[in-house]
Order: sequence, then structure tokens, then C-alpha cells
Amino acid sequence: MDKKVYSTQGKELKTVALSDDVFAHEVSEGSIYHAIRNELANLRVGTASTKTRSEVHGAKTKPWRQKGTGRARSGRKQSPVWVGGGIAFGPRPRDYSYVLPRKVKQLAMKSILSLKASSESFKVVENFTIASGKTKDLVQILTQLVPSTERTVLILKDDDANLKRAARNIPWVQFLTFNRLRAHDLFYSKNLVIMEDAAQNLGSFYAGKSEA
Repeated sequence: MDKKVYSTQGKELKTVALSDDVFAHEVSEGSIYHAIRNELANLRVGTASTKTRSEVHGAKTKPWRQKGTGRARSGRKQSPVWVGGGIAFGPRPRDYSYVLPRKVKQLAMKSILSLKASSESFKVVENFTIASGKTKDLVQILTQLVPSTERTVLILKDDDANLKRAARNIPWVQFLTFNRLRAHDLFYSKNLVIMEDAAQNLGSFYAGKSEA
């Protein structure tokens, strides 16, 4: 597929051919769901914890004798039926992370990129950097490329330290490198700006890889 390449001033420069296998792929909603679910699960800390009856501090003697009081029998105050007692089926520390099949993740990235490439919010921009590392210089460029200050993802061709430094203070901008994409950020972005070299690198990075 062919896409227009814009300058940092928002003017059309030329047309670039993007890989159809990556940017015009059939959208798989199921793979997108599983990729986002996997990323969110891997972010969960899983430190919620409660004490069972064996961990609650207190005397282990019977509150009263077994018979003759007219009250229900009771073993000890750590029982879950007592106030201050243990929790019967409360949460325990656990690991929520799991491994998603590589082919499913690749298919999800292709699906999201194809979904975005078919909309007006997708733009290819010429390669640029922010030599000064200043936020205002990057904002000046982005305002020429995106219509509003909604959630914007900028895909870089490499780890540009100065560009990342300029973008870290902009709350509505997230930056990703072409070989380390996140499905959640891409899918929920309102604007997707991708550098020309990053678009070409994505074509070679994902194109031709088998799918689930």
C-alpha cells in the first residue's frame, strides 16, 4: 500500500510503499484481544494478601467450654466467623503473568497496524530528531502533524535518547521503538505517527512471518 510522507512542518513530501503484509493485513480481533489481555496481566503485581486462621495472632484456647453454656460450640477466636479472625477464601500473593504464543502476538501487531493504517489518524513522517532534547521543539512538530492533543503514539526507528527526553514531559504522547511495540498503547491511541524508516523496518520485521 502507498502512504504519503509528511515533513515536520506537516507538508506532503512524497509517497512511500508500505508492506501489505503488515499494514494491509486482515484484522484479527481475537488476537488483538489476547495481546492486550496478556500485556495487562503481565503488569499486575499480585501482592494482595489476607491472613488465614493459622496466621492470625491470638490465643488458641477455646473461648468457653464445649457444653453447658447454651451457646454454639467454638474452637478458637481465629475462626473466620469471629470478628478479627482469619479470612476463609481471601486473596493470596500470586503471579498473573503468562506467555502468549509468538505467532498470536505477531498477528495482533499486524492487525492493529492495519487497522490504524486504514484510518486518517495514521501518518508517516520523515525521519527527524530533537537535537536540543527540549519538549517545546517536539510539541511544535507534533502540532503540525496531529489535529489535537489526544493520545498520540510516536513509533521511532531506533532508541533516540534526545527524542525520548523531549517526549517524556508530554502527557498525551507515548513513544515506542519499531521492534518493541505494545498492543495496548497502539490500539487505544487516537493518533499514530510513524517515522519513515520505522515503517520500512516494520515491513521487514513482521512481513513473511507465519501466523497462528
